[in-house]
Amino acid sequence: MASDATTQEQESRQLVVPSNAALVDLLGALAYGELSAFDRLAEDARGAPTLAGRAALSTMAAAEMGHFRLLEEHLNGLGATTAAAMCAFAPVFDSYHAATAPHDWLESLVKAYLGDGLAADFYREVAGWLPEPTSSLVRRVLADTGHSAFAEREVRAAIAGNRQVRDRLALWGRRLLGEAVAQAQQVVAERDELAEFFVRGFSDLAGIAVLFKRLQTNHGQRMAALGLS
Repeated sequence: MASDATTQEQESRQLVVPSNAALVDLLGALAYGELSAFDRLAEDARGAPTLAGRAALSTMAAAEMGHFRLLEEHLNGLGATTAAAMCAFAPVFDSYHAATAPHDWLESLVKAYLGDGLAADFYREVAGWLPEPTSSLVRRVLADTGHSAFAEREVRAAIAGNRQVRDRLALWGRRLLGEAVAQAQQVVAERDELAEFFVRGFSDLAGIAVLFKRLQTNHGQRMAALGLS
C-alpha cells in the first residue's frame, strides 16, 4: 500500500508544470549554487594540506563549472540571461556562505559534503515534476563529482581516536542543516511564482513540511557516513 501511495504521489507531481518565470527562478537558483560551489571548492583546494587533496578539490571545482555552463545554455534556450536569473538569489546564498564560513580544512569538507547533499535532495524532489529536457538536465547537474567518497575518507581519518575533533565537526554539521533550511525557506518565500509552484507540487504547506523532514533524515544519514552521528 505504501508503495502504491508513493507511486500515486509521484504521478500527481508530474502533472505540475511550472510557469516560465518559476522555471527560470528555479534554474537561476541552481546556477548560482553551482557557481558558488565552484568558488568554494577552488578556494578550499588552495587550503588543502596535501597535494592530493588540492588536486581532488580542483577537479571537483572544474566539474561544478561544467554544470554551471549546462545551466547557462539551458537558460539561454528559455530566453533568459543567466546573470539576470541568478541575481535575485545571490544575496541569500552569499549570506548563507558568510554565516557558515569554515575555519579549517575539515570544516570546509564537511560543509561541501553536507551542503551539496541537501541541495541535491531538494532539487531531486523537484526534478520529477519538471518537463523534459529540464528534468534530465537537473539530474545531470546533481551528479556526484566524487566529493562524497573523498570527504568521507578524509573526515573519518581525521576523527579516528580524536573525540574533540569529532564533537566539533558534529556540532558544525548540525549548524549547517539549520542554516541551509532557513536559506531554502527564504528563497521560496521571496519569489511568488516559485512559492506557488512548490505549494502546488507538494499539494499544500503540509507537504513542504514533509519534504524538510526528509531532508533532515537524509542529512542524518550523511552525518553517519562521515562518522559524526
